[in-house]
Amino acid sequence: MSIFIAIVGLLFLILVHESGHFFASLAVGLRPRRFFVGFPPAIAKFKRNDIEYAIGAIPLGGFVTIPGMHRPVPHDAERRFQRAVEEAPGLAGPYERVKHALESGRFETVGPALDDFEQAIEGKQLSPAATSSVQKGLDELRDAVGPYAYWKAPTWKRFVAIAAGPGANIALAIVLFTILFMTGSGRATPTVAEVTQKFADDVTTPAYRIGLQAGDRIVAINVERVEADEIADRIADSEGRPLVITVVRNGEELMLGPVRAFETEIGYRLGFGLEGEGLPPLEAAARAFEVTGIISKEIVLGIGRLVTPEGREQVSSPIGITQASSDAVERGIANYVAILGFISLSLALLNLLPLLPLDGGHLVFVLIEGARGRYLKREIYERVSWVGVVLVLLLVFVGLSNDVGRLS
Repeated sequence: MSIFIAIVGLLFLILVHESGHFFASLAVGLRPRRFFVGFPPAIAKFKRNDIEYAIGAIPLGGFVTIPGMHRPVPHDAERRFQRAVEEAPGLAGPYERVKHALESGRFETVGPALDDFEQAIEGKQLSPAATSSVQKGLDELRDAVGPYAYWKAPTWKRFVAIAAGPGANIALAIVLFTILFMTGSGRATPTVAEVTQKFADDVTTPAYRIGLQAGDRIVAINVERVEADEIADRIADSEGRPLVITVVRNGEELMLGPVRAFETEIGYRLGFGLEGEGLPPLEAAARAFEVTGIISKEIVLGIGRLVTPEGREQVSSPIGITQASSDAVERGIANYVAILGFISLSLALLNLLPLLPLDGGHLVFVLIEGARGRYLKREIYERVSWVGVVLVLLLVFVGLSNDVGRLS
């Protein structure tokens, strides 16, 4: 059940991301053609107002199809119409007129040329594959020269449509962190919420060995009084030196220990958690912005460390992300909401890497074209995209290798 909840959570994050692109595109006057959560083939879909909505069978991403993402070129006609021309040589004349219209750059003539080509097809005996390819080509080219084409839109509209995807994930992370801080994770109390019996490497925790219990209220460490926000630091600063924990249990003051804190990957710990209390909405929101900034900085630094072996060991594929989400579900709703916010933030920042076909790559190209005042050649887009695809696939491969190793 936890795996199912984890997968649903990841699909929700993808839905939020693609919704950002979708609604921003509509808001600035671009009309998306398709809204997919997951990748094809579609397992469920419907069409409304000329927009196809679908859930794909492969839950590893999603996409929104915005018409005319690139300035059309003759190769677009070759790719879609060549097979039909081979099966029906009589289409060669209309086909060449479409190519010439695209090559000349007089896009107002492309529409009539496409109409002539479509009329010429009527009555021709074409294979299903050729017929499907022709229909896709007609739709794509008409979109590319139509009024809603992305490549023809002003720079600011294109920027908003692309940036809204990562922006939606960042906004969701802030909302999730705000909810956490309002509902019990905002400020620590001195009361013990839970005691862990063993660490991940099967070592019994010091807190369990000395008999610390949920409900105990910690009032002192090594006979020095402590406030709730000082407890974790005092334990971490001990660096393994003996500690005596004074608690109040059922109205009686008890001294537990001495015991030495155990060194973990995140510092010295005894193996217990404190209860939290909620913050007022404005304070919780301010704290959420602060935490979002801290986590974002760490994610960016982590991306920079990918060139090192230690940095690559931290990369996870969708398998590892799902496993981490599933573990968080089993630890409780607060843990799950926290990791969902972290993944949403990670998804946003990774998408902002300046690589095509990621959102960050599109934003870089939008700004370059806006500064130049003219469009970059299609060949440049394609070459840069190949580099980006290779790097992204390499990153996925590294994450998959790490996850397989961890699961083993």
